[in-house]
Amino acid sequence: MPIDPQARTVLEAMAGLGLPAYWTLSAEEARRQFEATRPPIPGEPVARVEDRTVPGPGGDIPIRIYTPEGGGPFPVLVFFHGGGWVLGNISSHDNTCRLLTNRARCKVVSVDYRLAPEHRFPAAADDSFAATAWVAAHAAELDIDPSRIAVGGDSAGGNLAAVVAIMARDKGGPRIAHQLLIYPVTDFDLTTRSYLENAEGYLLTKEWMDW
Repeated sequence: MPIDPQARTVLEAMAGLGLPAYWTLSAEEARRQFEATRPPIPGEPVARVEDRTVPGPGGDIPIRIYTPEGGGPFPVLVFFHGGGWVLGNISSHDNTCRLLTNRARCKVVSVDYRLAPEHRFPAAADDSFAATAWVAAHAAELDIDPSRIAVGGDSAGGNLAAVVAIMARDKGGPRIAHQLLIYPVTDFDLTTRSYLENAEGYLLTKEWMDW
């Protein structure tokens, strides 16, 4: 498959670091490597950023609230970061959330859900739903429009966004107006044609997904 020149530059740079493969590391080692290899690019400014916690089924859940310029009530995107349910956090996706806040002119609430393997399924899904329900219940306090609540995320976060939408449907709310699913994981079959044809050479390998 042809690779975009910019993507090829990233792949070559990662290969040149000579780092151990993620699937050979423990979860804690992988997190340290993931943090160490993130480019130190400052995010674009937004009108306001607030860190706080909300109650969850396993304890308080850290969230980060991004507010765009202008007046509310704003639409809101509840965002779940990617990282295979093992890696990533609010800080790893700070730039992404800032960009979404400004481009969509909406509030973004980034959720620091519990990670595996320390917290097994359904901890991440339960935290993600609890945070979304809290946002809906506090719409007036947050200056958001309760009829324009979206969920979204990348990779594992896209999976969690889809799961939260299903949970909200089955539990009778909150009402989800939109799903922003960025290359979401929606099938755990690792024997599909796409998995086999793209198993190597594109950073996220089949072995890494198995891990």
